[in-house]
This record gives sequence, structure tokens and C-alpha cells, in this order.
Amino acid sequence: MSSKRNRFRLGLEGKRAMMGYLFVLPFIIGLLTFFLVPLIQSVIFSFNALEVVEGGYSLRPVGTQYYKHALFEYISVENESQSFINLILLAIGNMASQVLLVTIFSFFAASLLNQKFRGRSVARAMFFLPVILMSGVILLVDSGDLLQSSMGLTQVDTSEGAGQAVELARVLLSTRLNSSFVDFIVSAVNRIYEIVSASGVQILVFLAGLQSISPSLFEASNIEGATAWENFWKITFPMVSPLILVNTVYTIIDTMTNSTSPVMQIIRNEAFSNGKYGLSAAMSWIYFIAVLVVVGIIGAIINKLVFYQE
Repeated sequence: MSSKRNRFRLGLEGKRAMMGYLFVLPFIIGLLTFFLVPLIQSVIFSFNALEVVEGGYSLRPVGTQYYKHALFEYISVENESQSFINLILLAIGNMASQVLLVTIFSFFAASLLNQKFRGRSVARAMFFLPVILMSGVILLVDSGDLLQSSMGLTQVDTSEGAGQAVELARVLLSTRLNSSFVDFIVSAVNRIYEIVSASGVQILVFLAGLQSISPSLFEASNIEGATAWENFWKITFPMVSPLILVNTVYTIIDTMTNSTSPVMQIIRNEAFSNGKYGLSAAMSWIYFIAVLVVVGIIGAIINKLVFYQE
């Protein structure tokens, strides 16, 4: 009898695995309940011409016609006559700079917020506030008209900000830095609000990782005479490196599936404005595969540089 009980008794690894399954269980239930059927339907729609009829819709098989049209024939008039493939490549290029800036900023902000100072909780809430705001009604607003009218603002003068950006570029160029690097820095400064708004979740993830580092590691390092710079590169950075992978993957998906992305706008317009549901579904799957490939490549590269504590 005791041998049977021991057989079903979970060890430490088994308990950790069970806790992992419990954490992902809500996602699995939500996927099976709300997303699995639409996911299968989108695959079916991408190979059929859908016509809305009284009482529902009818499907007419067209094979891979919509995929061929999206890959080789589609031209977007709204986006300077760009092809669908070119728009995907542009989205990947914009994503690369966005991921780099968001990851660096969120790690820097989390390091500052991890320090002990008065009002630390308020400061943390302020950095996460854009995430809360963008999940509500503001997300449904395509422009700033509603926000400006609610604040009594009808016109925003950006000449001063533009002048500061030009001055910054002039100062950086005077130091003989590469012009491409200067353009990258100026672009980051001009997009600071966008970067801060997209960094709330990443800051929380990095902050949780920084707080999980045992203080005894720093105490032992300080006894050995290590400097703060050495503590950062030998302890802090390796211990949070797995979270760099997590935040990178999250930022890639969040950036490429953002509603402001030209690719996402085309997919939405083809379905709900032009009534081309099959073409929209085919574009969605092409874009999904492109995002999956990008995540796989970047994830594999970063995973080789990640330090996992045994």
C-alpha cells in the first residue's frame, strides 16, 4: 500500500510542472472555447470565396488563389502603391528598431524603479498607466481628436520639439558619429512617448526579475571587492537574461500585431470595408507565418546568449 502511495507522490520537479500547467490552464480553456473555432474558420475562408447571403454565408472553393494574389499581385493604393510583401518587410524593419528601444528602455526603467526611494510605488504605477489606458476606450480612437477635444486642445504646436530634434542631431553630428546612428538616436527621441507607452509590461517583467535576485549574491560579491559595474555584468545581467528573451518575444508580437500597423490595417480593411473575407484571411495567415518565422529566428539567437541558473 505504501509503495502505491509513493508512486503517486510528486517530487519537486513534478510539483513545479503541475503549477506550470495550472498557470496556463486558463489560456488553454480560453483558446479551446473562444479561439479554436474562429481559427479553423479563417483557414477555411482563405481557400474559399465567401458571399454573405440571407441567413448566413456561402462558400465557393478557389484553392490558393487568394494566397497567390496576396503574394504576387496585391498592391496597396493607400500605402504608396506598396505590395503586401513590401509592407511586411517594412513592418519587420520597424519592429527591429522598436524592440531594441523598448527592451533597453524597459530594462533601464526597471533598474531605476528597483532602487529604494520615496514614492517608488507611485512611480511604478505611472510607468504602467499607459498600458491600462491603451486597453480601454483610447485604443478605439484612431486619432487624437477625441483626446484633444476632451482636454480642450484643438491644435498642438510641435515646432519646438522639432527644433530640439534638429539641435540634437547637429550636436551629435559635430562629434563625428555615424549619420545612421545619429538618425537612430533622433528617431528614438522623437518616439519617446510611443516607447514609454509600449514598455509597461516589459518594465514589470524586468522588475520582477530584479527583485528575485538573492541579495546574498551581491553581499558575497561586495566582500570580494567587486564594483557596482562588475556586479551588474556578472550578477544582474546574467540573472535577468532569460527575461530579455521573454520581453523580446512579447515586444515583437505586440509591435507587429498593433492596430496601427499598415499590414493590420490592410487585413482589416479588406474584410470589413471591401468585403473580401477570403483575401483578408489569406493575408492574415501569411502575416502570421511571417511573425512566427521572425519570432523563431530571433528567439533562437537570443536563447544561445541566455544564462539559465541550474
